Amino acid sequence: MHILIIEDQLGLQEMVRMGLEENGFQVSVANNGIDGLDLLLKNEYSAAIVDLLLPGMHGLDICRQVRATGSLVPIIIVSALDSVEDRIAGLEVGADDYLPKPFHFNELMARLKALERRKVASYNVLVKEVDNLVVDFVNMTAVRAGKNLDLTKKEFRLLEFFLKNENRVVTKADIAKMVWDIDFDTGTNIVEVYVNYLRNKLDKGFDNKLIHTKFGVGYIFNPDKHAD
Repeated sequence: MHILIIEDQLGLQEMVRMGLEENGFQVSVANNGIDGLDLLLKNEYSAAIVDLLLPGMHGLDICRQVRATGSLVPIIIVSALDSVEDRIAGLEVGADDYLPKPFHFNELMARLKALERRKVASYNVLVKEVDNLVVDFVNMTAVRAGKNLDLTKKEFRLLEFFLKNENRVVTKADIAKMVWDIDFDTGTNIVEVYVNYLRNKLDKGFDNKLIHTKFGVGYIFNPDKHAD
């Protein structure tokens, strides 16, 4: 695996680089956001570890611009900004994980391995069809009745979670943990927001709705066996 580290704290950058190389990873580094974005756009990496408060360009802008190109490279944000709002902001612009500083290197390694396992697990079923929906897990595309749904990466992960739990009621806490890898405060409505995003692309204009609400409980993905 080839990992890119975008980090301006040279001591931390060197510690992470050495640790990854000792574990068999190939590592590239950038000391500022502009160079980091340039490397991400020009090269292929297994994952990127991105700080937020970087010279030249904020880490959130790096994530936003990388995702705007359609790149699916896994991104782990590492930052001293560790409020729930900070973590939500990072995940909403396309990061796959968020690790607050200071952190133990072993936890960073565990999160990199989890991202790799998730990628492999997603491909156990290459294509799944439900009603007139066809989901391609390799190319991360979803088409319903011939219409490309044009999902963002986070919307696709939410759809993937629903498909893996078809015919089962899932709670908002289940979704938050499995799709965002984070335990959200009860006051956070990010799950409802993204379910609505997905519904607008997936169900709008179709009589047969695929996402159903179980009020007071959560959601269920099954157009035939369950009702709202």
